[in-house]
Amino acid sequence: MTVHAPLEDLALINPNTNGRTTRQMTELAREFWTAGGAAVHGFTANQGPSMIIDPEALAAAVDPVREAAREARASIKPAAIIIAAIGDPGRREVEAESDVPVVGIGEAAILAAAHRGARFGMATTTDQLVGSLEDLVASYECGAGFTGVELTEDGPLELAADPEEQYRQLLDAVRRGIDRGAEAMIIAGGPLSETARRLRSAVPARIVEPIPEACKRVEQALRAER
Repeated sequence: MTVHAPLEDLALINPNTNGRTTRQMTELAREFWTAGGAAVHGFTANQGPSMIIDPEALAAAVDPVREAAREARASIKPAAIIIAAIGDPGRREVEAESDVPVVGIGEAAILAAAHRGARFGMATTTDQLVGSLEDLVASYECGAGFTGVELTEDGPLELAADPEEQYRQLLDAVRRGIDRGAEAMIIAGGPLSETARRLRSAVPARIVEPIPEACKRVEQALRAER
């Protein structure tokens, strides 16, 4: 579903330093934010890892995210800011420093998956972030319907280099979540966006894609401000 909104540009901040990932996520967001003339501008963290795979990297991303948000506000004056890492690093800090809506893709995905009390799980490649993802679900008060985090056999670096194997292993993880009773499964990771799209037609459960859900949540926030 494409989000229809007034001429309001968005800033999408990638908390890791991989410019290719920024471009990929920005292009996906543009598909959901296409009202006449509005644009999505991607910003990349200027320091830190090329992929956030553990709690230490997640914590270290906060300051680079804040710096990228300052750059975005100074250069394009966005109507809203999306933090495009599933752990939402720096979301609260950027929100406190901004006068526009700030949405994390983790926040948006969790709230969408848990809508109307649905049971939901997550599938991801990052085994070291399981505790952080569980904490994130609890922080948005959605733990009651959470079936847990399902992991791929291989790690994020290996699977990033092999999209077909990434798809296969995430499909297996999603199926395990469904077996646990999940009605919706979040594909937990901004860099997993392309695979998330492929999974939509492969399983009976609802596949929750974090970046499109963040765009929808931004639209809701902007409407509420009017």
